[in-house]
Amino acid sequence: MSTGIISHDMEKKLVLVSGRAHPELAEAVAHELGCELLPTTAYDFANGEIYVRFAESVRGAYAFVLQAHTSPINQWLMEHLLMCDALKRASAKTVTAIAPFYGYARQDKKHRGREPISARLVADLFKTAGADRLMSVDLHTAQIQGFFDGPVDHLMALPILASYVRTRVDRSKLTIVSPDAGRVRLADQWSDRLGAPLAIIHKRHDPTVANQVKVHELVGEVEGRTCVLVDDMIDTAGTIVQAARALQDNGAASVIVAATHAVLSGPAVDRLKNSGIAEVVVTDTVPLTEEQRFEQLTILSIAPLIARAIREVFDDGSVTSLFDGVA
Repeated sequence: MSTGIISHDMEKKLVLVSGRAHPELAEAVAHELGCELLPTTAYDFANGEIYVRFAESVRGAYAFVLQAHTSPINQWLMEHLLMCDALKRASAKTVTAIAPFYGYARQDKKHRGREPISARLVADLFKTAGADRLMSVDLHTAQIQGFFDGPVDHLMALPILASYVRTRVDRSKLTIVSPDAGRVRLADQWSDRLGAPLAIIHKRHDPTVANQVKVHELVGEVEGRTCVLVDDMIDTAGTIVQAARALQDNGAASVIVAATHAVLSGPAVDRLKNSGIAEVVVTDTVPLTEEQRFEQLTILSIAPLIARAIREVFDDGSVTSLFDGVA
């Protein structure tokens, strides 16, 4: 196998570069593409500064730089930027930054005065670092695509997750559930794809207790049904577990959770293990330690989707065609 993939005209060269955050995913993508990762030296200086260098020429290459923005997020984000800068200065023809989980995506607007719009700043940093294109999976909000002055390939894990869930449920007794108002559009797409009715949990903050959410109302029929709670990410799992409890209290026969990004911070694992949720289905956009894995957890590979998107970009094909038929 070679580092680059040579196209039919024998001139275009594709190189796949990986940071240190999630090497397993990068290796899986390389396997799907039939290439090897670009040999890279990366290490930290004693004061925490990061050094990167590529061992082979990338002049004229179409470079794809994959890095998971996982914990410690600031370290891996900075490494991602440095790799883009190194490729630009090494005369790569194009640089595509692939962030399966886009860092700071939740900070996409100002909720109050004197706050940053961090997701926009990250996009600006990638542009400055030399990225011509961004690729990500299930951005927290779709408008982040507009923060980057260039093409953005917004991939969707829905087909992967829904295809698996379809094999696990009786669709005649299935209800798709949005855990809050912000995920209604996502739940609607699931509902269309699986032909299942939709339920929505309306939640609001308790004004008398700081940082606490209480379920306010459940809209939809869930009694005696298998409920699939859908979300883009699970961080501390507070919202998901509380939503699952509301479904159980309203007579749901079983609760399955499906989410793209398994961040699983702090108390998330304990909360999920003890929640009565039958199964938690996620993808491997971020790496999970052994301590973050538990009996009810199912991890699906996102590598085939990313590899197909890379191939479409490299061959001047259509990334949108990967999701034809997805609402």
